[in-house]
Amino acid sequence: MPQPLFPGSAGTPFIELQSVDSTNNYARSLIRDGLAQNGTAVFAHEQTAGKGQRGKFWASEKGANILLSVLLRPQPVLLSQQFMLSATVGVAVHDFFMKYAGEGCKIKWPNDLYWQDRKAGGVLIENVVRGGQSAVGSRQSDSESSMYTSDQWQWAIIGIGINVNQVVFPPELLNPVSLKQITGKDHNVIDLTRELCGFIIKSFRKLIDEDFSGTYDRYVEHLYKRNKTVRLKKGNRVFEAMIKTVSLDGKLVVQHRIEEEFDFGEVEWVI
Repeated sequence: MPQPLFPGSAGTPFIELQSVDSTNNYARSLIRDGLAQNGTAVFAHEQTAGKGQRGKFWASEKGANILLSVLLRPQPVLLSQQFMLSATVGVAVHDFFMKYAGEGCKIKWPNDLYWQDRKAGGVLIENVVRGGQSAVGSRQSDSESSMYTSDQWQWAIIGIGINVNQVVFPPELLNPVSLKQITGKDHNVIDLTRELCGFIIKSFRKLIDEDFSGTYDRYVEHLYKRNKTVRLKKGNRVFEAMIKTVSLDGKLVVQHRIEEEFDFGEVEWVI
């Protein structure tokens, strides 16, 4: 594969903001203004309109958590292969968190971070493509992906939120957990954020220099609820199924009376 251009070090430049509506929005403005560099990290102590998956709001106590966006040139990965990038980031976030939280860390499809059935973080990747179009979420459907050629996928904005020092959460959040609750210790959020950037760049370099197989195997190995029965919802239909795996193109594969595959956005977990 041709080699992409990387920054001299992970998270360089590192932009630290006291408050912003969304680090992903700020990163997008850098692209719009021609100021984006490959590997740029945008960190905020506070987000007033943080983004979560499926259009949800990401709530975070000021100064307590990792609120980060990393800008990457995704080439030579194709837009139709974007699950490769999603899984690569998911594995990097998992491995980073496991270093401090120990065993019990899992990747909840498509790329949420879980620790013992409790949510510790999440990833939202927004794609910037030629012509001003963008795809919001961790991946697009195959029909959307086929509209674009490889050189049209200009940027991936990798938004990451991880609970670090927060111990009191809004009551509407059903199952949150933070690193402090797990370890009993306070952590330096800036230092952890810079370290996380290193995990992401290292994981992406591995994808480019080697292939996807190792990352994919690790993603499946740490898949949340793999080989266990869970409740899922598709439209008005709620059903139980066993989580089997995730396909190479990012579809969740489950087994009940029949085997079914679901794309991102087609099915919800019922917790």
